[in-house]
Amino acid sequence: MPTTTTSRNGAIVVSALGLRTNLGKILRRMDVERRSLVIEKRGTPTAVLLNIRDYVKLAAPEPEILKIIGEEAKRNKTAALTSRQIDQVIKTVRSEKKKR
Repeated sequence: MPTTTTSRNGAIVVSALGLRTNLGKILRRMDVERRSLVIEKRGTPTAVLLNIRDYVKLAAPEPEILKIIGEEAKRNKTAALTSRQIDQVIKTVRSEKKKR
């Protein structure tokens, strides 16, 4: 197994070379320990490999979060906007930013 360390957030840290030579072992470790991986190149963090559970949380938000977003949209009266109205709001905001 390559030399690995653990970052402050609990992610496994490994060099790109170590990952390349021990990919299978590292993937098993990520699955068993349910942690993500920080990949370093020449000592500098360059990429992150997420375990599948973390990826799913990012890709498909929890239903509670979606419910909160929906309630906020209703409170702000943005839930009933049409695509055309949304495009108009975006256009207005962009034109105001250009004026500044």
